[in-house]
Amino acid sequence: MRVERMTNEKFKIFLTFDDLMDRGLSREELWSDLPRVHRIFSDMMYDAGIELGVELSGVLLVQVYLLQAQGMLVVVTKTEPADIEDDEDYIEMKVTLDESKEMMFSFDDFEHVIRAGQQLYQLDVTGGSVFFYHDSYYMLLEDEEIFHLDQDQVIALLSEFASATAATSHRLIEYGKQIMDKDACRTIYKHFS
Repeated sequence: MRVERMTNEKFKIFLTFDDLMDRGLSREELWSDLPRVHRIFSDMMYDAGIELGVELSGVLLVQVYLLQAQGMLVVVTKTEPADIEDDEDYIEMKVTLDESKEMMFSFDDFEHVIRAGQQLYQLDVTGGSVFFYHDSYYMLLEDEEIFHLDQDQVIALLSEFASATAATSHRLIEYGKQIMDKDACRTIYKHFS
């Protein structure tokens, strides 16, 4: 579990699928309203609060984003409701779940981007975007670009050349340099095969 403070009232938690499994939670169980899921979320908030030195009380707005290959990104915002007296033991979580429609992988070397793009093209994937950010290359694949393939097959293939990352397309578009837009696998195959 990786925790990062965004502001005094907001922080984010990134968990890989292995972290979730270690906590006894499968991806499918997240969509169920089970008491166990709420307990696990409470434990995560408590652990993150201790790590960041943040006292968690009142209402927490919890936004959970399932990232297809990477795991789960949880954004927690503390709010102070006007109608609740100061009660240090009171915590209410308002949880919203969303599933990402994109897959993002980080590459250490451009040669690995080329090899992954060539393999994907052989599986009839022509799209994808490639970015450069903080000395790494990133490949972004949208759901509609890989709809005809088994998601686990794509994750396994890309894992041979890259690592899943918590970087979002919004961050890469804003701060990274776009090298190839929307047609990366076709471009890689055309120029490097």
